[in-house]
Amino acid sequence: MSVQSSDAVADSADVVLPVEASRPQLSRRFVFALTILLGAFAGLGPLAIDMYLPSFPAIAHQFGATIPQVERTLTAYLFGLAFGQLFYGPAADRYGRKRPLYVGLSLFVIASAGCVFATSVRSLMILRTLQAIGGCAEMVIARAIVRDLFDDRTAVRVFSSLILVMGVAPILAPLLGGWLVNHFGWQSVFWFLVGSGMLCFLGAVFLLPESLPPQRRQRHSLAATLHLYRRLFSHRIFIVHTLTISLGCAALFAYVGGSPGLFIETYHIPPQHFGLFFGANAFCLITMSQLNGQLARRVDPRKLLRPALAVSLASAAAFLLVILTGWGGLWSAFACLFVFLGTFGFIFPNTTVLAMSPHGANAGNASALLGCLQFLISAIGGIIVTNLPFSGPVALAILIAVAMGLIPVIRFAAKV
Repeated sequence: MSVQSSDAVADSADVVLPVEASRPQLSRRFVFALTILLGAFAGLGPLAIDMYLPSFPAIAHQFGATIPQVERTLTAYLFGLAFGQLFYGPAADRYGRKRPLYVGLSLFVIASAGCVFATSVRSLMILRTLQAIGGCAEMVIARAIVRDLFDDRTAVRVFSSLILVMGVAPILAPLLGGWLVNHFGWQSVFWFLVGSGMLCFLGAVFLLPESLPPQRRQRHSLAATLHLYRRLFSHRIFIVHTLTISLGCAALFAYVGGSPGLFIETYHIPPQHFGLFFGANAFCLITMSQLNGQLARRVDPRKLLRPALAVSLASAAAFLLVILTGWGGLWSAFACLFVFLGTFGFIFPNTTVLAMSPHGANAGNASALLGCLQFLISAIGGIIVTNLPFSGPVALAILIAVAMGLIPVIRFAAKV
């Protein structure tokens, strides 16, 4: 279904300027620069997760706490990322994209600076929640801006490029975070995030165009906003693709959190070599996202998504089998994860476009609900995997297999 026909169906009740009529003609150079900037916005919230992980022991020592107590600040951050997006979506549709972005970036910078002066795990948890509520604004608005400015196939290419920009974070952030903690203390991680937030703020002020003109803004009351969210929940195409992204993201977060234990503790990879395995998998994801962007020029996103989901499920099942039987050892597990992570280069950009496409007049609200469910399900998955009565690698493999196994069940039941 094209963007035009989708908008006609989904937004027929909204008297607004059609999305296509308000889209400007953008030069290739401007699209490139905009993609870099939006990638920085979308990656800022997750960056605060990846850089933070190496600081857990130092923070626990500083506050006389245990590592599990410090890990609760990460859970609080994920819940902040989830629920905070529900506020920015309506604000972005009502006030335009830039003003809510300024608010979110300001809160992110202030809360990041506050984390430096935290006096306990409890105060750090509160500040991390505020930091997440600020950091989630950029993710919501980045997706909405792409929906504002580009048609379906171009949006797939842009989202694929965003993954390239964002994909650098999982590779470099833990290494940079570890280096900062070792040389300057755990507080330096948050000073770095302060600087990153300030740079994004300057980029928003001086480089980012306002992609939602006043004539297309929505003036919904709170009751109307809640009704809109109910409509989105009942929109079959939107909710199926959103659950696809969310379950995939839960599996991805499980991998990110469980990979150090898998490679270092189970397969005895030296810590200094862990980055090679982690980086190779991230490189595969980035490479496949760029291949997806090239194929999107001539192939419908649905035709790219279906085989990617099949391969992802097969590799997740194979990984579970390897972990349960021990067959093939390290290299079999690595091969399964390498293929598994690569499929997300196709899954994430295509499902994001297909979920957002029917909701041009309410892109901010749609982006907010998508992001909320994405991180809420990921946070719940993290809680589940840490409480399963199995060893770390087995729990990791089970969560990945179950999450990816639920996707075809949901899609088949919804006939998508």
